[in-house]
Amino acid sequence: MNLYSINTGFFKLDGGAMFGVVPKSLWNKLNPADENNMCNWALRSLLIQTNNRLILVDTGMGNKQGEKFFSHYYLNGTDSLLASIAAHGFGVEDITDVFHTHLHFDHCGGSINKNNESLTPAFTNADYWSNAVHWDWAVHPNDREKASFLKENILPIQETGRLNMVKVPANEFDEKELLSATEFTSEISVRFVNGHTRAMMLPQIKYKGKTIVYMADLLPSVAHIPMPYIMGYDMFPLTTLKEKKSFLQEAVDNNYVLFFEHDPINECCTVQQTDKGIRVKETFKLADL
Repeated sequence: MNLYSINTGFFKLDGGAMFGVVPKSLWNKLNPADENNMCNWALRSLLIQTNNRLILVDTGMGNKQGEKFFSHYYLNGTDSLLASIAAHGFGVEDITDVFHTHLHFDHCGGSINKNNESLTPAFTNADYWSNAVHWDWAVHPNDREKASFLKENILPIQETGRLNMVKVPANEFDEKELLSATEFTSEISVRFVNGHTRAMMLPQIKYKGKTIVYMADLLPSVAHIPMPYIMGYDMFPLTTLKEKKSFLQEAVDNNYVLFFEHDPINECCTVQQTDKGIRVKETFKLADL
């Protein structure tokens, strides 16, 4: 197995929304805001090469939206999804699977291209993966979350005829504990969490004797490790709190490697117990493992 970090650029979001109830006087030290109170965040995907499969986890924001859309999110940087994949020696035709942790626009926008008025899959040889619970949540969105679920990112995936559903465990909505993972491949399992959005999936990967967990929006960055640091975007913040607490203790006990989708600086970290609670142990790049 080989793992590759795929950088697709950066975008900006309101710092208060990203850090929830935490005061700006605290979070601004972690990711300083610009004059518009916007902080820069990474759009970092993961490429997994294993057993004749090339699995892409999330696809960033894409570039098919209009000028008004991008004026809200300030897409920036020199990286792109396809260039980053090519830098590792692969092309779009080599991708066998596109795994969506969830269907918010900054996680699945790169899955679909727009040619004139036609919407087509960016990865023509790939199977696309979601799960039935989250798919239904995304195509019938609530009023608060519907701005994040863009139909032009989602419905064309189904129209390809190559949409597949990861099986959701029967106890997926049990709030007593964070669920154990369900198998995706022999080396990749999937955890389900519900605080950010319903039935978000976190790939958990066995790699070089370690366990790597792709954090998606359960922990967008290193700065979100302390318990109160929960995004205002989360649909169920108290559920996120339970999920974070359970997962981070498990990560300490088992020395997990956390891979961050949105941290603008840090790709990976391990965590440790301290007098102040669970905190970062060390940070490093995926390639350094």
